[in-house]
Amino acid sequence: SQVVQGHTGSVLDIEFNPFDDSMFASASEDTTIKIWAIPEDWEPTDGRGHACQSGPNLSESLLDLVGHRKKVTLLRYHPSASNTLLSTSADYSVKVWDVEKNECVTSFEEVQDLYQDIVWDFRGDAIATSNKDKTVRFLDGRTGSVTDSIVTAHEGSKSVKLQFLGDSGKFMSVGASKISSREIKIWDLKKTSSPLHTETVDTAAGAMIPLYDNDTKVLYLCGKGDGQIRVYEFENKAPFLHKLNDGFRSTTSTKGVCLVPKRGLQVMKHETARLMKLTNSAGIQPLSFFVPRKSDAFQDDIFPDAPAAAPAHTCDQWMAGSSKDPATMPLNPALQGGQAAKKKTLKTVSQLSKELDDAHKRIEYLEGKLRASNIAFDSGL
Repeated sequence: SQVVQGHTGSVLDIEFNPFDDSMFASASEDTTIKIWAIPEDWEPTDGRGHACQSGPNLSESLLDLVGHRKKVTLLRYHPSASNTLLSTSADYSVKVWDVEKNECVTSFEEVQDLYQDIVWDFRGDAIATSNKDKTVRFLDGRTGSVTDSIVTAHEGSKSVKLQFLGDSGKFMSVGASKISSREIKIWDLKKTSSPLHTETVDTAAGAMIPLYDNDTKVLYLCGKGDGQIRVYEFENKAPFLHKLNDGFRSTTSTKGVCLVPKRGLQVMKHETARLMKLTNSAGIQPLSFFVPRKSDAFQDDIFPDAPAAAPAHTCDQWMAGSSKDPATMPLNPALQGGQAAKKKTLKTVSQLSKELDDAHKRIEYLEGKLRASNIAFDSGL
């Protein structure tokens, strides 16, 4: 298979653009963030979707975001604004980037401690961060100012991961208790003085990774080094969390995990979620979750309209104060006809430079032809 290679240091995180499935950002120890575009013909596939031949490695990024002074550790794309990227680094800063303009539009550098997690809220107006100082902070995404904080969200020393629970007004943090038991806490964003609910999970050592499906209100609780994925349903009233079943169990430990967008699922087979599980030695394993249904018809009760591959507004509009829910699309295949937007063709600097050189050569050739025919022309145009 082809390889993407361009950083001079180890890659610490990657994040796919929610509005362009062929574009992703990578963060590295070399202090840069690179934006990549996968060519349409990069890995040709056969009729069953299997790779049938190899192509060249991808070594040139579309652009580099430069501004962090130390290794970049985490990346998060904005949920509703196009080409808006959140990052954090070992230089203790959190930055918001306008990718189209290749510039940092917001920077927060008041906390001199390493960030463990950064997340956007449902609309992308606010940012939540967790640090080694055990404090969860809420920032205004446009100004970078602190709007609220939870001091000592979890008393244990394990990494604290965060998740906004859709548009419910509730927020979740996962970490460890004083006796090192892993736990989940549910918070009311309007009153963060104490948690609404605390649920003890187990006493394993790895940091937990919460993945939340806002459409079905289902939480997939994964953990680094774990083989098990626990499944809960979130309800916006006490007791808030209901364990659905034993989830998924495996002897292969998890190194990283993410959710596939709903538009990539087999909805007619009632696949409600697909997790991509990164392992240490067994590659990336897709894990599908299905709801058993006898009917072959589209099930609209488990497949409401889901986030679409189209932004609700631009970075400039968002910075000017625009606040919108993510744009949605129907998952029913019968209603999706003609909805696919025309994809932009993106080119690297070297590709554009070559096209410009070719154009100059063509102009020189045509000007020579005009001179040879004694035809007057204005060379200044």
